[in-house]
Amino acid sequence: MSENTLYDLIIIGSGPAGATVARLAANRGLQVLLLDKKQELGAPIQCSGAVSRHGLEEVGIRPDAEFILEPIYGFGIYNEKGDKKTIDYRRLAPEKYGGSADKSPLGYVVDRRRFDRHLMTLAERAGAETYLKTEGLGYRPQPDGTCEVDVRRFNEKMTLRCKVLVGADGLQSVVGKWAGLRTQIRLTELASCLQFIVDKVETEGLLEIITGHEWAPGGYAWVFPKGHGYAEIGLGVIPTVTELNAREQLDKFIKQSFFGDRFKNARILEIQGGGVPLAAPLKTQYADNLVLVGDAARHVNPITGGGIHTALSGGKIAADFLVEQINSGGAFKKADLKGYQDNWLEKLGNKMWKLYDEKTEIFKTEDLEERNRKLYKIMSDYFSPDSEYKKI
Repeated sequence: MSENTLYDLIIIGSGPAGATVARLAANRGLQVLLLDKKQELGAPIQCSGAVSRHGLEEVGIRPDAEFILEPIYGFGIYNEKGDKKTIDYRRLAPEKYGGSADKSPLGYVVDRRRFDRHLMTLAERAGAETYLKTEGLGYRPQPDGTCEVDVRRFNEKMTLRCKVLVGADGLQSVVGKWAGLRTQIRLTELASCLQFIVDKVETEGLLEIITGHEWAPGGYAWVFPKGHGYAEIGLGVIPTVTELNAREQLDKFIKQSFFGDRFKNARILEIQGGGVPLAAPLKTQYADNLVLVGDAARHVNPITGGGIHTALSGGKIAADFLVEQINSGGAFKKADLKGYQDNWLEKLGNKMWKLYDEKTEIFKTEDLEERNRKLYKIMSDYFSPDSEYKKI
C-alpha cells in the first residue's frame, strides 16, 4: 500500500461482495487494493450462511471443504400451524441431486469466517493487495478524474489515490454517506435476527422455513443443518410489529411451536445475531468515482434476507463493468458509472424490486390470517423449482 500508487480500484469491505470485485478485477489486470477495518473476517456472524451451488459457480468459486459445513438438497416450508410443503431435489431430480460422488447438492451452509477468509485469499492470489485493520475515513474526487481516499491503518493516517472507490462495507456503510447517497434504512424494514447453534436437533439436508405472525412477526423462523450434527435455530422479527424482543420470540418458538418435541433436548452451544435488511435496494448506488455493492447497496433479498448469493452476483456485475470502463479509458464521473447500476438492474435488481413490492403488499394486509396465508404462499412459490426469483 503506497500513497504514491494510483490504484484502479480501492475496495472498502472484504466480505463476499468486496472480495469478489477484488478477485475478478485483479484477475483481469487491474491494480486493486482491498481494505477492511476488521481483524477477523466474517465476524460478527449475523446470517445463517446458506448459499446455492449455482451462486458460487456463476462467480467462479469452487465449493471447498475448507468452508462448507453441510450440503443442502432442498427446502421445507411451514405455515404457522405446521402444515409443510417439501421441495426436495433428491426426489424431484434424483439423477442430478444427491449425496453420492456423481451427484450434486443444491447448495451449502458455509462457515462464514472460513468462507470470507477463503474469498479474501482468492482475491490476494489473483493479485489484489489486501489489508486488515484499515479503516476508511473519507474520499474526495479530484479535478483530474481520480479520487483521494483517506484511511487509517494501525493508527497511521494515509491518503491513497484511485480511479474508483468501491463501497462494500455492509449494512452500516459509511462510504455511501461520504458521497451524499441516501443509505438510511427504516426501522420497519430492519429485521432483528437471532439464532442459536444447537446440538441434539436432527435435520435432513433441508433448509426449513417457518412462517406466521405467531412465531416470527414481520419475518420468519428457520431450522438449518450446521454440519457435524449441529443445527441453527433462528428467526428474524420486525421490532415495530411485536412486543417481544428477538430473544423472547425465539424462546417462544422453541418452547411453544409445533417443533417443541423436536427441540426438547436441544443444547445451545453458540448465540449469534444482528440486523438484517428486508428493504428495497438503494435507488442510487453510484456517485463520482464511487459505486456501492453488497449490503452497502442493500443487495439483499427483501423477503428472505439472504445476502450471500446477491453479494456474489452483484460483485461480479460491478467487476465486469469497472474492468470494461477502466480498460476502455472511460471516465468516472457519476454519469459515467450509471451503467453499473443499469447492468445490475437488468440482471438482478428489477426482480429484486418486484419481490420487494410483493412483500410490501403482503405486510399491508391488516387481517393476520390472510397475511399469514399470503406470506406462506410467496415463500412456498419462491423456493419452488419454477420460481422466477431463482437467482435472487
